[in-house]
Amino acid sequence: MTEMRLEIGGMGRRGEAIAHSDGGTLYIPYALPGETVRAQVDGERARIVAIETASPDRIAPFCKFFTRCGGCQLQHWREEPYRQWKRGLVVTALNNRGLEAPVADLIDAHGDGRRRVSLHVRRKDGQVLAGFMAARSHDLLDIDRCPILMPALQEATTIARAIGERLGDCDVALTATDTGIDGAVKVDRELAGRALHELAQTDFGLARLTVNGDPLATRATPMLTMGRAKVTLPPVSFLQATAAGEAALAQLVIAAAGKTGKIADLFCGVGPFALRLAESAQVAGFDSDRLAIAALDRARRATSGLKPVTATARDLFREPLVPSELEDFDAVILDPPRAGAEAQARHLAKSKIGTVIVVSCDPASFARDAEILVRGGYRLGAVTPVDQFKWSSHVEIAAVFRRDQSLARST
Repeated sequence: MTEMRLEIGGMGRRGEAIAHSDGGTLYIPYALPGETVRAQVDGERARIVAIETASPDRIAPFCKFFTRCGGCQLQHWREEPYRQWKRGLVVTALNNRGLEAPVADLIDAHGDGRRRVSLHVRRKDGQVLAGFMAARSHDLLDIDRCPILMPALQEATTIARAIGERLGDCDVALTATDTGIDGAVKVDRELAGRALHELAQTDFGLARLTVNGDPLATRATPMLTMGRAKVTLPPVSFLQATAAGEAALAQLVIAAAGKTGKIADLFCGVGPFALRLAESAQVAGFDSDRLAIAALDRARRATSGLKPVTATARDLFREPLVPSELEDFDAVILDPPRAGAEAQARHLAKSKIGTVIVVSCDPASFARDAEILVRGGYRLGAVTPVDQFKWSSHVEIAAVFRRDQSLARST
């Protein structure tokens, strides 16, 4: 390991500062553009030893675990340059694919904090530890609380530690819902043994507790409000990180859909878009998560005043909707996982759908799928970045594509 004096030139897409040396590009966590630092260099990575010249954009982080915890990367950066950089992640990804579009200002969707947290629980030297993995390490960092969580989850580590005292090593996911905290534990069943019975008899103040997907104790059914609907949340089903993030994305989707007659919601999950859209349009939801599809179906049946909603379990990676199946729809919502939806995008590019609204959590896969749609005859319109994973390199994107009949399809 070599110690070097480095001039920081910019910020990389993963939230690490960048410097250049004779050996190539170096990545330095927790440094900022414009700074001069002394750092220990190991391969292409470096660790700050001392900051010789600090950036005027450097601020004091609000979390005492910052730099030790493997979560937040950018609490030390002033708001405005941070926002410009995060918006720039989307602009750069599009430019790398030769695409141009009006990219709006970043929407701050942190709201009152994250509504879900996943904690590791381990026994060590007679103690029960609960927290996150340490930065650049496989070691567990024991924490008392995480300040980026919403108020209802501020006792999350206390709950997780109490579960670990009875169960041993496990992973605990906690989700704040309208009816209380939903707890889901992942543990080796053989190691758990009789501890499961004791766990079921213990009051952790949770609405529900499931172990390896099976309900163990239910005091109140975990419910979330989506539009005018109430949704029963399946254990560890996909959910936007913050309520503000879900609301911001839903508002963008609804505005883009306009007065559309019939909409296909692909990768619909439990229906955060479908149930809101169904207040004014017919919606067909598709997702591979059968429990999420069942929850959506129950919610639409229990909610009065909605237009017709169908919910179908289907693996859209292996079996994407083909153009003939898309003929009846006026618009499509596409909200895939981080890997994107390349196969589905190719079928959409060959369809006659007038409007495609894409929601993505990864600029690179979004830009790849966007290029497919544009080559298929769509024009990329408004692109809006949404920041619900604040102080990290993760960014959500909502974008609108309109069919341009004057462009030849080349996909």
